[in-house]
Amino acid sequence: MRFETKNVHFQEKLDHTEMSKTKPIYQTSAFSFHDLDDMESFFKGEKSYLYTRVGNPNTDDLGKGVADLEGADKGAAASSGISAILAAVLAVAKSGDHIIATEDLYGGTYQLMAKELIDFGIETSFVDFTNKDSVINAIKDNTVLLYSESITNPLLRVENIEQVVGIAKEYKLKTIIDNTFATPYLIRPHESGVDLVVHSATKYIGGHSDLSAGVVTGSNALMSKVKAKITNIGSNLGPFDGWLACRGLKTLSLRMERQSRNASTLANYLASNENIKKVYYPTAASKKGNGAIVSIELAEHVDVHQFFRQLSWVKVVPTLAGVETSVTYPLGTSHRSVPEATRERLGVSTNLVRISVGIEDEEDIVEAFTEALSFS
Repeated sequence: MRFETKNVHFQEKLDHTEMSKTKPIYQTSAFSFHDLDDMESFFKGEKSYLYTRVGNPNTDDLGKGVADLEGADKGAAASSGISAILAAVLAVAKSGDHIIATEDLYGGTYQLMAKELIDFGIETSFVDFTNKDSVINAIKDNTVLLYSESITNPLLRVENIEQVVGIAKEYKLKTIIDNTFATPYLIRPHESGVDLVVHSATKYIGGHSDLSAGVVTGSNALMSKVKAKITNIGSNLGPFDGWLACRGLKTLSLRMERQSRNASTLANYLASNENIKKVYYPTAASKKGNGAIVSIELAEHVDVHQFFRQLSWVKVVPTLAGVETSVTYPLGTSHRSVPEATRERLGVSTNLVRISVGIEDEEDIVEAFTEALSFS
């Protein structure tokens, strides 16, 4: 099936007596068995479910659905994007190992790698992935992983995934790419040879700002390790959030098509506004579009607090995605834990604003930002 069709029909047809058109919610902590022999059949691989931390039809559907769209053997759902990243990293790195990550990462990922992984005995070097020599020069004898994002957060650099994979193969390293901003609708990193792909399914996979979830996809061999990490550290996703994410996933193509088009319109408009110093928006991320995020740096004379106050129906939130247009302030939210020197070098300034463009009429979106900027 083609992408748009797989996007809707990733769940198996039900063969129960009650043929529900939609998959029921298996809102249960455990599954029942007839006797001890019946329970033992799970451990022999003859039955699929035992305990929801280990697996559940709704969460398995989410992993399978995203894996199908990414072109991977298997996928697994986790309780959040960060949980998915942690499970993916721990599947390939152990105490004493070294990771190389791009320096222009999502702040939450930076904090996980710079602070929390240290307690696991895993060291991370943050380098400029636009410079191939910088990546190669950072490789040590104990380096096991290269980590980046397909479209970086919040400055929207499109990663040269082929180059990252090329370096990894030459030096026998694994690769993980966070594909949250692009989604498989725009970019499918596995097609370039990436080992594991992670998503904050809270964002575009779920699509409606009503759940928290993460997904990892990859080969059968690697995903068996990822799944074990998710199970053993207790970062499994609950059935209801899994069900919600699957419902949202079915409209991914429609949402991303509309939101990417609206974002492109907004980026083009903002590029000529005198109150904006710089617009960050990809130009060649994919043949299908360049994503639904636009970041802007307001001009020096613009009061960023006044700008946020003047937005009419556009919501101010600490996150992104969803069908509603919203804005956030990276310096005060996602990147507040990143060292000041790193923020300044990357361009995460006091006047940087990240816009998550929704599905509304594009003229209404443009008018909302026109009004907010007219008070500057």
